[in-house]
Amino acid sequence: MIIHDATAILIEPGVETSGDLEVAGEGSLDASGCVVTPGLVNAHHHLLQSAFRTLPDTRGVPMSDWLPAMAAAYSAAGVDPELAGLAASVGVAEGLLCGVTTVADHHLTWPAGLSTDDTVGIATAVADAALALGGRLVFVRGSARDDPQEAGASADAIATALAPRTTDGMLQLAVGPAGVHSDSRETFEVFAEVAARHGLRRRTQSNEQVDVRVAAEKYGKRPLDLLEEWGWLAPDVTLAHLCDVTPAEIARLASAGVTATHAPGCDVPMGWGVAPVAALRDAGVTVGLGTSGGGSNDAGHLLADARLAMQVSALVGPQLPARDVLTMATRGSAAGLGRDDLGHLGAGAAGDLCVWDVSGVADAGVADPLAGLLWAAPGRRPRHVIVDGRVVVRDYSLVDADERELVARLRERVGR
Repeated sequence: MIIHDATAILIEPGVETSGDLEVAGEGSLDASGCVVTPGLVNAHHHLLQSAFRTLPDTRGVPMSDWLPAMAAAYSAAGVDPELAGLAASVGVAEGLLCGVTTVADHHLTWPAGLSTDDTVGIATAVADAALALGGRLVFVRGSARDDPQEAGASADAIATALAPRTTDGMLQLAVGPAGVHSDSRETFEVFAEVAARHGLRRRTQSNEQVDVRVAAEKYGKRPLDLLEEWGWLAPDVTLAHLCDVTPAEIARLASAGVTATHAPGCDVPMGWGVAPVAALRDAGVTVGLGTSGGGSNDAGHLLADARLAMQVSALVGPQLPARDVLTMATRGSAAGLGRDDLGHLGAGAAGDLCVWDVSGVADAGVADPLAGLLWAAPGRRPRHVIVDGRVVVRDYSLVDADERELVARLRERVGR
């Protein structure tokens, strides 16, 4: 057994007698010819969108066209706890099967007229879905043009109702408006008050196309100028996307202690830009990785997006090494969640790991098995996944659910 930079273990055939990985209370897993990494941490997802992939008029279009097209689809389907739970089941299951042991769900869709209790029901349904499959969830009570006071009351109620379920580290709560393009200063301030009252982290999206344009048209400023004025450039804040940032803005982010989330699987195919990750990291900004939602990135495959991040990095700076990008998808994402127990296999780790078979033809001739995880086999899936010391994926299959049943239930609900 060989330790690689305390972030991964290479288990080579013949190094151990059996080639098995022993898991307390779970028996042994065949890990011969495998690489073991920390569980991947998807720092930015919209799980509801798992029910709305490849919709007409939502591919390769400006964000100003994409947003209303998605809103129309949500309205037609009727977003309620049932749909939110079914979409989360599919999204979390997909993530686990791709090695994602923790997912941050930035839930932005709250139909008009919902009571506070209804919003708690949606949050509870998402949490129930994730925990039933054995995955960790960070539920982010978001907002997109919602009434600020109603959104704040909902966030407060969700935090109060679900707080008792957050003690074991499997469920975490956060708050976050969609961005300055959709939410007012009041919304940001109300959410900051909720976060302070309940000890929650804050998250938002910044410096995408529409965000920059609306900030200029409505306020005559850049998005980061507004976030700073509104108290949202701080160490407890994570900003997703950051496709259009200047060197001076990068320095401001680093000085403020903000963390970032790169989402190339959304931004690149939609034509929304490429975040200058190397420049952010060089400045001292911790960068994690997220898939964003199925409405813009039709997959929740974080390792595939890590591969994409590595490949497109050379378009906006020096190419990122594979090991650095793997660190982004583990430790980097975990740091943005304030979780020093996730994203590594060292002392104090929570016990989340993935076992990747690297003995097949796709890895033949690979000199560095860790780099090969990203460079080779873009559709790679882990053989086994462990969360909190429990096996949740064994031999490429979910332990606690039948994925075909999950798909059938969602298909019945959305009618396709």
